[in-house]
Amino acid sequence: MRNLMTAAAAVLVLSFGVGASTHAWAADEPAKADAAKAGDKDKVELPPFPADASVKQVIHVAGKTVNYTATVGSLPVRDEKGKKIAEVVFTAYVLDGPRDPGRPVTFAFNGGPGAASVYLNMGAIGPKRIQFGAQGDSPSDPVRLVDNPGAWLDFTDLVFIDPVGTGYSRSLVDPDQTKKQFFQVKEDVAYLSRIVFDWLVKNGRMASPKYVVGESYGGYRAPAIGHYLQRELGVGPSGVIMVSPFLDARTQSFEDISPLPYIVTLPSEAAANYERQGKPLNAQTLGEVEDYARSEFAVDLLKGRSDPAAVARIVDRVTRYTGLDPQLVKHMGGRIDPGVFLRELYRDQGKLASIYDSNVTTWDPYPWSQDQRAGDPILDAIIAPTTSAMVDFMTRTVGWKVEGRYNALSNAVNRDWEKGWFQQIESVSDLRKAVAADPKLKVLIVHGYDDLSCPFFASQLIVDQMPPMGDPGRVRLSLYPGGHMFYSRPDSQAAFRRDVMSMYGAR
Repeated sequence: MRNLMTAAAAVLVLSFGVGASTHAWAADEPAKADAAKAGDKDKVELPPFPADASVKQVIHVAGKTVNYTATVGSLPVRDEKGKKIAEVVFTAYVLDGPRDPGRPVTFAFNGGPGAASVYLNMGAIGPKRIQFGAQGDSPSDPVRLVDNPGAWLDFTDLVFIDPVGTGYSRSLVDPDQTKKQFFQVKEDVAYLSRIVFDWLVKNGRMASPKYVVGESYGGYRAPAIGHYLQRELGVGPSGVIMVSPFLDARTQSFEDISPLPYIVTLPSEAAANYERQGKPLNAQTLGEVEDYARSEFAVDLLKGRSDPAAVARIVDRVTRYTGLDPQLVKHMGGRIDPGVFLRELYRDQGKLASIYDSNVTTWDPYPWSQDQRAGDPILDAIIAPTTSAMVDFMTRTVGWKVEGRYNALSNAVNRDWEKGWFQQIESVSDLRKAVAADPKLKVLIVHGYDDLSCPFFASQLIVDQMPPMGDPGRVRLSLYPGGHMFYSRPDSQAAFRRDVMSMYGAR
């Protein structure tokens, strides 16, 4: 995420990384021997992971009864010499009964880079869910899993993967090697792609249709992993789904000379304002501001102070669209970054707005401070319920008895991630190349209108610049009321499910 006020806090927002954690790493026998010779006194020895565990479950979705097996287990990551250097934990849901060779399997990744896959699993698309991410949700809400009406299990098996340093997944090498092997952009895509490959082989699913879905930084991962599978590992995905994706850092790098960050955030700021007024969020309501953002707004921003009339036009329109104090908009020259927008929205009420959905608020413990001195309202509320629900499900329901801390959100992973990643990553090139290489590949990009961490208009501009490559309908963008986790709203989650079923050709 970008700085709630500056780009420096971007890491925290995109990763949902507000929790503190430590790296869980241990050494296998050769590594321990080497460490002993070197006199390394800092090794942490952890008990081995248990064998994979499974449980039979049932879900009722869309009027159907679906019987399935939930499995929690791990897969090794090996270096070029075959030494095990990490263990990656997965949660898989597979339909019971005779195997249909045409039944898809979907691999899911969250973002961060320090987030486990629990958010897509138990919020968006898994068979069971817990409520989080909406106004009024609380860290102390009861931990109660219920059937998920937005589940995908009736039309695809699901495998949720926790990257190293998240969930229970852990490195088995020292911290310096951990950073080199796992906390760099390219290495992350490579080893996670191999995990997908290894799960397919282990479970005899190499011939199944395959899909990749990712949220936030996972939205960056999804096309990169899809293209890596296609190009390097000989696995051809049938589709890629990106949920609130962070596709290209260049669209959100706030530089004084570039108008692009203000262009991509203005429609989401307007959407939040319209929702507070009770207006519906749809293409018709947002059409005017989108047209303005990509035309007159861009031109007037580039004119700058050389044209006072242009500045006046910007201030007038931005004030109208955002609902902010016109004096503030004038002071900012109509250039309202998300940090300013969120700080000012509810200041007079003593509340803070979330960058994930600016209409989700909490009390501000320091309302008189110039800068925000508290965490994000949504992030502060989701760590406890999602962590408790996932740990209880894995250890008690499934019976995968493991020792150690579960990291739903790892601040340590964010801190140790490759320096400068936020300014340089982009997977639009992977997306274009994958679509060009496979004329049957389908792509769905989805966003909530109110999301300021990964604004929908950035993806709209990216899609509009892609060549048609045969059928332009193969790359679709769908928008829903809500924010980064729009699926916390039942109607938006239902619309998302319908769009995905259409993409899969499911009935």
